[in-house]
Amino acid sequence: MRDSRAIPGLDLHLDLDRHRKAASLEETLRDAVRGRRLEAGTRLPASRTLAADLGIARNVVADVYGRLVAEGWLEARVGAGTWVAERVGGAAATSGTEPAALLTRPGLDLRGGIPDASSFPRREWATAARRAALDLPASAFGYGPRFGSPALRATLAEYLGRTRGVWANGAGIAVTRGFGAALATVARALVSQGARRIAVEEYGHEAHRGILRAAGLDVVALAVDEDGAVISELAGLAVDAVLLTPAHQFPTGVALSPSRRLEVVAWAERSGALVIEDDYDGEFRYDRRAIGALQSLAPDLVVYLGTASKSLAPAVGLGWAVVPERLATGFAEQVAAVNGIADALNQSTLDAFMTAHEYDRTVRRRRAEYRSRRLLLEERVADALPGCRVSGMRAGLHCLIELPAGVDERAVTGAAAQLGVRFDGLGSFRLDASIGRAPRARRPPAMVAGYGAPAPHRFAAALDRAIAAIRAELGTSTATDRS
Repeated sequence: MRDSRAIPGLDLHLDLDRHRKAASLEETLRDAVRGRRLEAGTRLPASRTLAADLGIARNVVADVYGRLVAEGWLEARVGAGTWVAERVGGAAATSGTEPAALLTRPGLDLRGGIPDASSFPRREWATAARRAALDLPASAFGYGPRFGSPALRATLAEYLGRTRGVWANGAGIAVTRGFGAALATVARALVSQGARRIAVEEYGHEAHRGILRAAGLDVVALAVDEDGAVISELAGLAVDAVLLTPAHQFPTGVALSPSRRLEVVAWAERSGALVIEDDYDGEFRYDRRAIGALQSLAPDLVVYLGTASKSLAPAVGLGWAVVPERLATGFAEQVAAVNGIADALNQSTLDAFMTAHEYDRTVRRRRAEYRSRRLLLEERVADALPGCRVSGMRAGLHCLIELPAGVDERAVTGAAAQLGVRFDGLGSFRLDASIGRAPRARRPPAMVAGYGAPAPHRFAAALDRAIAAIRAELGTSTATDRS
């Protein structure tokens, strides 16, 4: 533990009243970080120790630490004390720089669809890993089955059937190296069977579109409205498959309506095409019972894809595919061709984690946390952003903050970056493709507000900075209109 008396400047004028003591300590710490007398990654004394050394009340120190954590100067690590936060870039700050420009760690991240990695259940995962390593037979440490651990596949079949309504047994599930690997394997299997074109929702991940193109598929855009993907357009696109996010469209936040669910199944039956269901965050619904998987309507026409990345953490590196029989051989061939078998030890750890019911507990805890963040976001937007509104289901890890006409999404993204927050506009997710018809009108401006990524103690600060960025551009837009 660092001796508080060795921190430059902490022997200043702290023999004042409580508020002046707090202000003096706060400014001293801020100056020490700004001037790099306290380097990023330095652990600060415990509040009790620092208070005793300086002869002040412990709650004065605790209050100062709390404010500096909220502003991003410091970082509170559960069970490990208070540390000087990392800062973007290596340049030292000037004396007049505001704290937001010094920040930030990657924690001030409001991009959509990213979970809170800080709340990963480390102890429970470590217990599951130990149990798996000790209980596995020697044969399990060799080359595993092509579709993954039979035990995990059976566990996943039970879990997906119980929570998402998926029709599957262990034999029909393949465990992959994350969602991207599952999507790439499905795409290559489709190409091997003669597929050439795939429809995707016009708003979505460019990374997913890149995976499909890399597999040899031409990607065409399918419109999205308040009822989800516009399925009626599929008949005119001459595609061999469609990729959908039916439970919670990414990033607009709407669900595929019941009538369109039936419509896409009917289209697949008529055309012989395949539906790929990306169920990336279907476990997180807050206002009512979760929408079941589309796959349950037509298990022989839908490939269901899921991942542990949102419910646990991307670092787990595991995804799964429920593969219809018509695609099973091609899928297996592509797994073998690229050595796509997932880490066997990680699979066994996930199986032990799920059978101990830790997966369910983690999902329940995170559902409550993300729900509270969504409600806070709605309250703050209503209070602080006149003319804006939150849209999208109360589900998942993101929503939209709709902006007044004329506000530039890219300007908001830039203003947020200046304040140390990663924050994307809806237009950055759009696939521009007209395919022989007039270009579609763009949607009104909106920001995709992800409320999953920041650690709990940093979410409010990240949200405040995003709101400040929007307010700055609302003022600019109003001034421009008046001129």
